[in-house]
Amino acid sequence: MKNRYIVIMAGGAGTRFWPLSRDVKPKQFLDILNRGSSLLQDTINRFKGLCPAANIMVVTNESYRDLVLEQTDIPEENILSEPMRRNTAPCIAYAAFRIYKRDPEAVMLVSPSDHHIKQEKEFREVIEEGFEFVNSRDVLMTLGMKPDRPETGYGYIQANTKKPVEGYDNLMKVKTFTEKPNRELAGVFLKSGDFYWNSGIFLWKVKSIMSAFETHMNDMYSSFDMHLDKIGTDSEEKVISRVYSECLSISIDYGIMEKAENVYVKCSNFGWSDLGTWSSVAAHNHRDRDGNTGNLDSVFSYGVKNSIIKVPGDKVAVIQGLTDYIIVDSEDVLLIVKRSEEQDIKKYIEDIRDAKGDKYS
Repeated sequence: MKNRYIVIMAGGAGTRFWPLSRDVKPKQFLDILNRGSSLLQDTINRFKGLCPAANIMVVTNESYRDLVLEQTDIPEENILSEPMRRNTAPCIAYAAFRIYKRDPEAVMLVSPSDHHIKQEKEFREVIEEGFEFVNSRDVLMTLGMKPDRPETGYGYIQANTKKPVEGYDNLMKVKTFTEKPNRELAGVFLKSGDFYWNSGIFLWKVKSIMSAFETHMNDMYSSFDMHLDKIGTDSEEKVISRVYSECLSISIDYGIMEKAENVYVKCSNFGWSDLGTWSSVAAHNHRDRDGNTGNLDSVFSYGVKNSIIKVPGDKVAVIQGLTDYIIVDSEDVLLIVKRSEEQDIKKYIEDIRDAKGDKYS
């Protein structure tokens, strides 16, 4: 177990949870699920015991470093600060090179910080099996979630169901990756039985992912490798700023996973959800008899149905006649939008930024 490392990516802006999620404190640092803990704290707790505590790392934007220190007991040297947002490929490369300096024989797991897992015991069993699988093989492994609806907001993985890996349940070679499909294609995927949602959770040996970067993203690999001797030293911050300025903004899926030949998927079903929208959160919160969810203790609703309501705890809200709406009050911003139109929230933020500056974003 001592060679296991867990890397949690916590640098996103979380704009789809605006106006609660803001540039200064995005969703991974918020108690979105009303559980008394932030999504980042929930994620770290989920992984405790699967590797030494000293081997849990968080990669985040440098402006959130203090938030990570405030909310977690992660050692300060295990918080990797990104000077700018460059998507998941540079983030994972940075973590891999840092881990390699500490332990060249390491195996690493990479996870977002903003997912919800209902069945944590089953999840941990899958992770244990994944660590065992990748530890002795030159493979890149991802977790695929069995779909229960034609979801258009997730990427999909097609598994080679006719050739499962011997000795493992529901572990197969990946045939194809497909980015977010339209509803018709998502329906086809659901009926086929060999497509799974892409969870964005990965396991591999650190040498395997570094080799994949060298093969498929050589420019990025070379930028990090050139400064390997400075990573983990007092010069790290300076060289990482230089490296990130040279890196493409690209996801690990586009940059590596869709190109590599040694990719496997563990097909799972442990109640996973990517908490990407207000509506996705509503599915995990208690609903009243009219289908409304949120912090409803101080909300007086009349003829309100299937709506998401988040208001400050010390504020009384009276809402009448809304069906399928999102109502979020963050003190200085009030959002009222149809649930079917929540994908436009990013546009609203841009309009406000143009008119009012960055204060409200």
